[in-house]
Amino acid sequence: MKMNFLNKMLLLSSATMMFFSCENGDEYANVSQGGVKPYVIAATVTMSNNSTPVLLNAESLESGTVSPVNQGVVTDAAAYWVFHGTDYLYGLTYNDGAAGLTRSYIMADDYTIVERSKEYAINRFTTYGIYKDNIITTSTGNAPAEWADANGYLPKMLLLSLLDTKAETYTSNTADRKYLSENFLGNGEYVTLAGFQQSGDKLFAAAVPMGLSQYGAAAEGGRYVKYHDLVKTEDGGSNSSSYKKGELQWTQYPDECHIAIFDDASLGNKRIVSTNRMSYACGRNKSQYYQMIWATENGDIYVLSPSYAKTMADSRQQTTLPAAAMRIKAGEEKFDDSYYVNIEDLSGGRSFMRSWYMGSGNFLLQMYDKPFTLGGKAPTALSLAVFNAVDCSLKYVTGLPGTISAFGKAPFMENGYAYMPVTTTDGYPAIYKITPDDAVAVKGAVVEVTSLDGVGKLLP
Repeated sequence: MKMNFLNKMLLLSSATMMFFSCENGDEYANVSQGGVKPYVIAATVTMSNNSTPVLLNAESLESGTVSPVNQGVVTDAAAYWVFHGTDYLYGLTYNDGAAGLTRSYIMADDYTIVERSKEYAINRFTTYGIYKDNIITTSTGNAPAEWADANGYLPKMLLLSLLDTKAETYTSNTADRKYLSENFLGNGEYVTLAGFQQSGDKLFAAAVPMGLSQYGAAAEGGRYVKYHDLVKTEDGGSNSSSYKKGELQWTQYPDECHIAIFDDASLGNKRIVSTNRMSYACGRNKSQYYQMIWATENGDIYVLSPSYAKTMADSRQQTTLPAAAMRIKAGEEKFDDSYYVNIEDLSGGRSFMRSWYMGSGNFLLQMYDKPFTLGGKAPTALSLAVFNAVDCSLKYVTGLPGTISAFGKAPFMENGYAYMPVTTTDGYPAIYKITPDDAVAVKGAVVEVTSLDGVGKLLP
């Protein structure tokens, strides 16, 4: 439930600068300054070592200054801000350890941001996407205790959450065996899904093989274990890299890419299309698996592989394939063998952590600063590039500041341009407009906050 209004008020200075929120039942509305302000910026303000997430209105993303003075909705922290078209905004919260609730927002007729009444304790998730009216999240976790094998090992299953944006409902699978992720690809390994992309009425997701769970490694007398010395002999690791005795951590098949196709958001009637021309299609950062499959205007699905398996410690689990792009034509359920692009060749040997579709065959890539294969300090991803899938070209984005500390978790796309939130080590963060043809970034609206987390548009 909501915190008391007085506890929600954030002082921005010892003088008069402050956010105002007003309570209306279970909803908060920002104080309107008048005018049409359809753009919404998710940001964080830090004062006296206290960080407060806020949603701000903006008239334009291309110029001016967005100030939190006398406007803004104070929110709970969200892992991702997801815009469902221009109708709804969801602050997805992990709910890890039963902490944190997901809430949604709309734009009122007077262009004030209003929180809707429902709140949801969704499953912990490692990826998300949109299908029709639904926002989908999934992760892979343990199945119910009654599904344990004779050894007491629990199989892995997909933990699905569906948020129906129009009906304002939440549903989750808890005990349905159709969501088992064990032996998902027929090689004994369990998978996690990365990204969801609709094309027509079909739903596409990258199926990322994760290795053998205790359940999978023991199945059928260990028939799926390819490298017996990789099976863990004791518990170990930490956080997203933790493992149990008897597991075989990470895939034994790094030179394969698999895409799952479903009939709808319930993940029904699964089909798998595969290729051995590139590695699995997801970017990774800690526990998160980033989307690398995108639909173009004509329904073609482009599949991008950052070749992340090059970072594995054991050479048998390292891919030999470069970062690349392939295609599944609209209406088909197979890879188009006539289309293959070696992105590493275009980028000077570098890969990418994230990707987003800009329109007209252009993709924005968040690039690493050096190849995975170079030793030393781990690569960072503080530059951008535009990959054109039509003419198979890649251009690094120029015009960005040299003091970048972070990008927003997703840019906003409008009229073929990308509007990327950029936080720097000096000065206020800003929104940069990126033009795909020349890959030039131009500084737009400056936002007087500590950091930028997301940007999009809501209409009444």
